[in-house]
Amino acid sequence: MKATIWHNPKCGTSRKTLAILEEHPDIELSVVQYLKDPPTRKKLAQLYKDAGIAPNQALRLRGTDAEERGLPDADADTVLDAMAADSSLMERPVVETEKGVRLCRPQEKVHEIL
Repeated sequence: MKATIWHNPKCGTSRKTLAILEEHPDIELSVVQYLKDPPTRKKLAQLYKDAGIAPNQALRLRGTDAEERGLPDADADTVLDAMAADSSLMERPVVETEKGVRLCRPQEKVHEIL
């Protein structure tokens, strides 16, 4: 199985999720440090659609100016535009496998798509 994690190595939850993925030798893992290699707006839209969540549900509030900018109450297009322009607005980690996509908070959510 292939899996991609949009990862921030400074985030404990992201590191724990990555460790869970690394425990599975059958997983062909791709690690994307999204702050260095941000996903496109189109990819963000696809990830959140496949996860069954609205973009504002995947918005990182802590440590960002998202609330000051009114993003939690903004429409999906506005949030996606903001995330595409500043990937630090993405809550992490996001994991994609052939079984689906999850925002892995808490990290145990990754088991749903393994």
